[in-house]
Formats: sequence, structure tokens, C-alpha cells
Amino acid sequence: MNVLHVPFGYYPDPVGGTEVYVAELAKTLRRLGVESAVAAPALGDGARVYEHDGTTVYRFGVGPITTVADLYGEGDPGSAAAIDRALVETRADVLHLHAFTTAASLRAVRAAHRRGVAVAFTYHTPTASCVRGTLLRDGVAPCDGELLEQRCASCLLESRGAAEPVRAVLSRVPPTLGTVAGAAGLSGRWITALRARELTRARHSAFRQLLRESDAVIAVCEWVRSLLLRAGAEPSRLMLSRQGTNPRPRPEPPASPHVAGTLRLVFIGRLHPTKGVDVVIRALRSKPALRATLDIYGVAQGDEALEYRSELLRLAATDLRIRFRDAVRADDIVPTLAQYDATVVPSQWLETGPLTVLESFAAGIPVLGSDLGGIAELVRHDHDGCLVPYADAEAWAAAVERFATDPSLVRRLAARVPRPRSTHDVGRDMVSVYEAIAPTRHRQARELPGTVRHAGSEPVGAT
Repeated sequence: MNVLHVPFGYYPDPVGGTEVYVAELAKTLRRLGVESAVAAPALGDGARVYEHDGTTVYRFGVGPITTVADLYGEGDPGSAAAIDRALVETRADVLHLHAFTTAASLRAVRAAHRRGVAVAFTYHTPTASCVRGTLLRDGVAPCDGELLEQRCASCLLESRGAAEPVRAVLSRVPPTLGTVAGAAGLSGRWITALRARELTRARHSAFRQLLRESDAVIAVCEWVRSLLLRAGAEPSRLMLSRQGTNPRPRPEPPASPHVAGTLRLVFIGRLHPTKGVDVVIRALRSKPALRATLDIYGVAQGDEALEYRSELLRLAATDLRIRFRDAVRADDIVPTLAQYDATVVPSQWLETGPLTVLESFAAGIPVLGSDLGGIAELVRHDHDGCLVPYADAEAWAAAVERFATDPSLVRRLAARVPRPRSTHDVGRDMVSVYEAIAPTRHRQARELPGTVRHAGSEPVGAT
């Protein structure tokens, strides 16, 4: 069986958790007898084919998007054509989308189906369904993810700086008015605001259509499964399959936590406002006498991330306890984490994992994490880590101080850290999905196999 995976981007470009997941999944599937290739948009417009870690990678450019229907709806025709060519070259049985973007789009899904190729979709980040991209209502409260056109349009307008009275009016504007303004060639900030309802409707419609047209839909945590059901996913085609990490011997814990009486904290991940490392920096700076250090192993992807990195550097410039380190190779993450006392995961959006929590558990160290989304599903407060109000720098300062002044607490939490689910478990889940939907297996039934019972995964409705 052959599978073509489509994430947001791919190595050797800077990558995030989705790409790490895809790379590990491809290697695991190969060991299970399933060949994988990757197709992903490239930085710039250079189409090319190369090998990365044993996996063939097809890169393609994304054309300029000029219509709302393409940008928020069906996607980029050129990207779909590039994915279609990769489907032919790889003789794919399954197209597995790990993103829903202008590149990984409905057009790509339909190209696959025209060739008799089955489609699986994994929901990795809130950007797949949320027009704001964070699933935080008005940037503050966790959202249930229900696709409510007026509410979502208002939230989108808030993210663009619109005041409440303006949002109240524009979120109720009939979508047809925005369509007329666009057809007339009108542009500018206010025209974009006027089209908020139209943009929201297009995105909601496209996402619902993706769920209808995908042969299998995979949720990587419970809150995502609930969201997908509310959005209209067919229960018989929906599977919960939690993320995993490479099984490695758990590193020996440091001889004595708090070397020289100093708490050693670490952050590993993307440098982006949604990842929230600025909150921890502010918390640490508010406690200048606290004996704690924070090492930041960060990757900046794109202009917004580079700007955020510069802001972090300015914020931490006068505090020698905060150090910026080079990014860590995926294979080195767990050994690197094992050198610290705790990992901080201060996300400011609803994570579906994140992998950093699992990697921390694999390293045998507790997590200080935001009380949001997948983090709150994985970390048990005061058992194997601590959950902190996500945007509250004072609460983060108190949590760090608690860890720094009570080494015995850190030791107790570390002793209870569970061994995480493995990538092999994830691979077995995906093989069962592919075998259920791949046309080459002559499976006509749309239900996912009810026999999958790996730890952390289950089809909806399983008993």
C-alpha cells in the first residue's frame, strides 16, 4: 500500500509538530509495510523532488490566490495539480491530509477521488476550522469550535482590531453584500471587514465539505473529536488516535534536581505568539531573585515568527537566567529534555497534543503547561505536572516559584510521569484506517474497524 501525506510544510525548512508527526509516521509505516511519500508547499516557488530520511518528498509552489472561493473555500488549483501528479508518481492508494489550507484543499481531495484514491484527514491544529486560527473566543476564552457564522465572523473582526459596535454590525451583514463589494473590485481595510461574514461562510462550508468528502477523519485528542462531531463528521468515519513518540529507553534522571539549588526549565518548539513563551519570560522576570533558569530551543517559521523572536530577545535581554539555544534535531529532543527539571508548555491556543508533552514524559520530567486543550488532557495537575491559567503571567510566576522553592515537589511529579504512547501504536492505527478505506483493498464499507483498541485510540462509538 502507498500513502501520500500532505502537511503544512516539510524538512529541511523549519518545521512544527505536524511535520515531526508526519516524518515519524512515515518511518513507522515503512516498518509496517506501508510506503509513504510527502507532498508539501515550498518556501518560494521552487518545485523539486528529494529524499529526506528515507522518504521521497515532492515540493511545489502555491500560486497567488485572488478569490474568496479559492482562499477560504476550494483552494489553489496549482497546488491540487501538483498533488495530483504526486499521486500518480507514487501510485498512491491513500491521500492523507495533515492540514487544511489553500494547498491541502478540497481541490486536492477531489483530484484524489477522481483517480480512485481514498482520502484521510487528520485535524492537527485549530487553523483547520477556526477563522481566527486559535479557537479562543475574542482571543480570551476557549471556544467549543461550533461553526456559528455570526459568532465566528465577530471573533474574526475582533482579531483584526474592530471595536465591539463595529463587530456587532458587520457580523450581521448579509454575505451577499460582501460578495458584491468583492465583485466590484473594491478593496481596503473596511471592505475586508465588510466581507467578514462572507469569508466565514466560505470557510465553514469548505470545512464541512472536507468532513463529508473524506473517507476517514482522525482526531488526535478528545476535544478535537467533540469539535468534529459538532461540525458534522460522520461518527462511523471518525477515529480518535492520540499522538505518540518514539519508544526510547527512559534517560536516567539527573543525580539531583535543582543543580546548585537552581530550577532548570526548558522550552522546545516553535517561536510563535500561539506558543506563549513570552508569558513565561514575563513571569520569570517578575521574580528577579528566583533561582531558576529558562533555556529556549526555538524555531521561527515565517515573518510573524521572526518578529516574535525579536520581541522575545528584547524582553529577555537583561535577564541572564533566560538563554536562547539552537533548535534541536527531533532525535535529540528527549535526551535534551532529560537534562532539565521541567518543561514549560505555555500555549495560548488549543493544542491538539502537543508532542512536547509526550517527549517530556518520555524524558521522565514533569510539565508546567497551560490549562487548555490537549495539554489539559495529558497533564494531570499535581500528579505528573501542573496546569496554569494560560495567559496569566502572575499565575505562571507563582507556579515557577513553587517549583523553584520545593525540589521535593518536582521529584514527586517526575516519579509519576507516565510512559507515553508510541509512534508504533499510531502507525498501527493508521494502517487499520488505510486498509478500511483504500480502494485497492476493495473495501466498500465506510466504517472504520471497530477492532482497533490500542491504548489512547478508539473509533467513535466503540464499547
